Formats: sequence, structure tokens, C-alpha cells
Amino acid sequence: MKEIPDESIQLVVTSPPYPMIEMWDELFASRSTDVAQALDKGDRLAAYEAMHQGLDKVWKEVYRVLAPGCFACINIGDATRTINGHFMLYPNHARILSAMIKLGFTALPEIVWRKQSNAPNKFMGSGMLPAGAYVTQEHEYILILRKGDKREFHTDESKKQRHASAFFWEERNIFFSDVWFDLLGTRQGLEDKDVRMRSAAYPFELPYRLINMYSLKGDTVLDPFFGVGTTMLAAMAAGRNSIGYELSEGFGPTIESRTNDIISVSNERISARLENHMMFVKDKLAGGKEFKHTNDHYLFPVITNQERGLLINEPETIAKEGTNTFEVTYSVAAPQGVIDAWTRVCSETPPPAQETQDQKKSRKLKEKKAPKQKEKNRPHAEQLELFQD
Repeated sequence: MKEIPDESIQLVVTSPPYPMIEMWDELFASRSTDVAQALDKGDRLAAYEAMHQGLDKVWKEVYRVLAPGCFACINIGDATRTINGHFMLYPNHARILSAMIKLGFTALPEIVWRKQSNAPNKFMGSGMLPAGAYVTQEHEYILILRKGDKREFHTDESKKQRHASAFFWEERNIFFSDVWFDLLGTRQGLEDKDVRMRSAAYPFELPYRLINMYSLKGDTVLDPFFGVGTTMLAAMAAGRNSIGYELSEGFGPTIESRTNDIISVSNERISARLENHMMFVKDKLAGGKEFKHTNDHYLFPVITNQERGLLINEPETIAKEGTNTFEVTYSVAAPQGVIDAWTRVCSETPPPAQETQDQKKSRKLKEKKAPKQKEKNRPHAEQLELFQD
């Protein structure tokens, strides 16, 4: 990635080929004689290490191009495989994590992406007989790594951009959970099943969340394993620049065709975020919740002062500019339709019911007897249910 200057990237979101998954054997072997020879000999550990040594070169470049304080998010799954009659788990996430730490990255708590299967025969091994069955492999990891110390924002402009890039309080409770049970907000128009089989592309929502969590509008996001361009599409939706590298030229037409839908897909996702927040506020108001802050752009209530400057710019146009380059334009203000929608929500929201004296005494007694629990440790089922709706 020599075209990219040192420390010029603010976020990396990627998913490499998974070592020891058979569909990628040919790719790894074509780029390393050590991999090819180890696979031919059935030397499973040598093949596993040789594959990762190929990925190590990419991680070294990722460290070089990332700016200080910025993040690399790597989606990776472990592999299970039988070679010469020997069944084994190949812990890809641990091997990559070790390589990144050696490069100088700071490892932060990772996300477990739970990809549950409903198949009745999903278990592996000897069924109901002990000492011969294996735990199902139904999750992948999203490694979160930072280069150096925390990113700093010294100028008024960078601070303003940071607040404009904020996410909603109730979104934070979902985004920053350590287990993602499902990834919502993906429209099937961007998820061609045949393409996913060839590229193992992750769903649109995965990079979209990560980009909103770890970068600012106007930042540049890099995907060194571009595939069919899902990271680029999510960056477009989130108002970020993006760069991607892909060895397979065969993905080119698919990448370009997928951009045809990104405007509508992005704005559907943005509309859902805004509608979810308005319904969240409506429910809280109906329950007697008082909000101390109002968003400066949409004029609806928000939980924290940090959400006051939040503005989600909607993509308006996309055009191809030269070879493999696209340019997107964005709205610069909150749509009047959203402001009008919030006005309608306000008019439809009934005032909270007034408590009688007996009800008030009963509530206070229950609160006194109930065990106290810190806000940050409370379960977020209510917010998660709202998000799913």
C-alpha cells in the first residue's frame, strides 16, 4: 500500500481471508510456496503459521498508515478442520492479536459477533456420547486495536466535527456491547448471496457501526481486503472517505453495481436511526422521563449534552470519477421532514399519567427496597427491542 502516506488513515475496517478455511487455500498457496508445501505434506501447523505470515505483511502496513490514536477493526473467525484424521481448532483471532501487539498496537476489548445457526444437526462429533463431541463454532471476532494513546482533538473545528459525528445514547448501548447477536439495518439489495459465497463479505451493518463508533465525518477509512466493497459502501453512508485494495479484478463490476443502490440504502438506514430515536424519546416522555437537552439540528430531545451537535448527513448524489473512484455529495442540514415528524410525534404523545398519593408512596417504597444498580450495568433489553423494531 505504498501509495498511502504514513499516518494518513483514521480507521481500518477489514476482514481478511481466514487461514485454514479451505475456500482460501488456493489464494494463500498462490502467494506463498511455504503454504503450498505445508498443505501438500499435511503439516497443519506449518500451513497455519505460513498463512498468517502472509497476513503479517498487511498488518505491518496497517500500522504504518494509521494515524496516532486511530483504530483498526478486524473481523476474523477461527477455523476448525480435519487434516490427516486430526481435528483441530485454529485460533486465527489469537494469532492476529499477537502479531498486532508485537507491532505496537494496543489491544482493546473485542466484540464477539454471534452467528447462531438454527440447524438441528449443527453440533460436531459423536452426538449424545460423551468425550467425542465438539462445541459448535457459531461466532466470529471483531478485534479492536488502537495505535498509541487516545486520539486528541485540539482545534475548535475538530471538536465541532467530533460532536457532529456523535451517535445517540441508546445506540451506544447497542454498539458498544461486547456481543452482537444480530446485525440489523441491512437491506438485501446489497447482499447478493452468490457474491457473499465467493467473497465471504460481512453484512453492511457491521462496518457501518464500526465506522460510526471509531471515526469522524470526513475521516478516511481503509480496507486492505476490499472484496465487494462493503466497507466503502458503509463509509459512503456514514460520510467518510475510503480507500480499498483488492487483488481480484473480477470483483470490479460487482463493486460498481452495488454503488447504484447506496443512496437509497444509506438514507433508509439514516431514516431508521432518526425514527428509532424519536420513538425512544416518545416512550420515555410517556413514561414521565424528563430530557435536559435538545439536539441543535433536529430539535428533538436527547439524553446527553454530547448529542446536541449530532447531525447525520444524507448522501444525495454519487458519481464515478475516473477509474475505480467514486464521489459522493451530502446534505448539509437536517431535513425539514424530520423536524416536522418530531412535531407530529410531540402532538401524538400523551402526557404522563399523574400519580395518586397512594401510588407515589407505593413506588417510593418499592424503590427503597429494590437493590441499587449502577446505570452502566443495567441490561439494555428495552433499547435493543426498540432498535430491532
